[in-house]
Amino acid sequence: MTGETERAPVGTGDDDEPRPATYYHLARAVLYREYLIFVRYPANAIGGIVIALFFFGVLFYGGRLLAGQALTDSLEGIIAGYFLWTLSVGAYSSVSSDIGSEVQWGTLERHITTPFGFAPVALLKGVAKVVRTFLTSAVVLAVMLLLTGTRLSLDPITVVAVAGLAITSVLGLGFAAGGVTVLYKRIGNWLNLLQFGFVALISAPVLDAPWTRFLPLAHGSAMLQRAMVDGVRLWEFGLADLGLLVAVAVGYLLGGYVVFQYATRRARRLGVLGDY
Repeated sequence: MTGETERAPVGTGDDDEPRPATYYHLARAVLYREYLIFVRYPANAIGGIVIALFFFGVLFYGGRLLAGQALTDSLEGIIAGYFLWTLSVGAYSSVSSDIGSEVQWGTLERHITTPFGFAPVALLKGVAKVVRTFLTSAVVLAVMLLLTGTRLSLDPITVVAVAGLAITSVLGLGFAAGGVTVLYKRIGNWLNLLQFGFVALISAPVLDAPWTRFLPLAHGSAMLQRAMVDGVRLWEFGLADLGLLVAVAVGYLLGGYVVFQYATRRARRLGVLGDY
C-alpha cells in the first residue's frame, strides 16, 4: 500500500471539452451586464427619467404660456417627436459615451483583445443600451400622456419597428463618434452638441423638402408621427416608405461602422489606442 488513491481521469468526455464562445453568449453577457447596471444603480436610471420629464414639463407648460392653443393643436406631434428624441439620445450616447468611458477607465484594451473584435462588442453593447432606452422612454411616454391627457395610437409592433429603424441611423452616428473618441479622446463637448441637432432632424420638413428624407431620423420621424398620431399601422405604409426607412438605417449604420474601423486602426498605427 502506498497510501495514494487512484483517481479516475478527468475531462475525458466530450462535455468537458472547452467550447468557443459564440455571438449568442456575447449578446447574453452584454444584456445581463446592462441589466446589472440598471439594477445596481437605480438612482441613476430614475434620474434619467426625471430629467427627461423635467425638460418635457418645461416645454409643455412654457409652451402653453407662450403659444396657448397653438401648442395644444400640435401636442400629439410634439409628444411623438419628444419620445423619438429620448430614444435617439440614448442610441447615440450608447456607443459614443460608452467608448469614452472605457477610454477614461483604461479598460478599452479588453475590448480589443476579445476574439469577437472591438466593433461587434461595441455594437452589441449599443444594442443592449437601446433596449434599456426603449423601456425608460416608454415610461416617459406614459407619464407624458397622463400629464397632458393626450391619446395616441400605440400599436407595439408598428412603434417598435419604425422607431427602432429610425434610431438605427443614429446608432451609426454614435459608432462614428465613438471612433473619433478613440482617436482624439476628449471630445465630449462636440458629442453633446450633436444631440441637440437631433431636434432639427426630427422636425425636418420632409414634405416641403423631400431631400431631408435621406437624413438620419427625418423620414423615420415622419413615419412615427403618422403611426402614433394618425394610427397608421406598419403594413399600411407604402413599400417605398418602408424601403427608404430600411435603406437609411442600414446606410448610416454601415457608414458609422466604416468610420469606426478606420479611426481605431489609425489609433493603433499612431500608438494612441490606450492613451488618455
